[in-house]
Amino acid sequence: MSRVGKMPIALPAGAEATISAEQITVKGPLGTLTQALNGLVKIENSAGTLNFAAANESREANAMSGTLRALVNNMVTGVTKGFEKKLNLVGVGFRAQAQGDKLNLSLGFSHPVAHQMPAGVKCETPTQTEILIKGIDKQRVGQVAAEVRAYREPEPYKGKGVRYSDEVVILKETKKK
Repeated sequence: MSRVGKMPIALPAGAEATISAEQITVKGPLGTLTQALNGLVKIENSAGTLNFAAANESREANAMSGTLRALVNNMVTGVTKGFEKKLNLVGVGFRAQAQGDKLNLSLGFSHPVAHQMPAGVKCETPTQTEILIKGIDKQRVGQVAAEVRAYREPEPYKGKGVRYSDEVVILKETKKK
């Protein structure tokens, strides 16, 4: 069986999981998330601990048990602590400003870029060159961060653009005469 799928998930205080025939719902202090279940995985909730097991000995059931366990673990972390991605703007005149559920970006284009935040994802700008994207759904937070970064990816010669705070951009050497 999958090594990831074997590990149980301990539900922290304030989080509760409800398992029905076709989905699992995790409630916590920050919100509620649901995930569709697969028939190849059995889930048991025993005394605040979620255990995952493959329904049969097939390779697909083994792989799906680890996948579903990882997804549910991210749901539990999301409804208790939440997730955040931090982006930095590098470049002269590059600015960001959060206004409600919109992120206004000035990235050196002839026009400003306004990115609409989806439901469940919040955006903050502690400074003009920092963007914090927060939410309870890890996949959605990561997707929004990738969409914002895609407006102006870091270029390889000066490193200007939108980058993750922990991203390392390797600069190329310029052409010599």
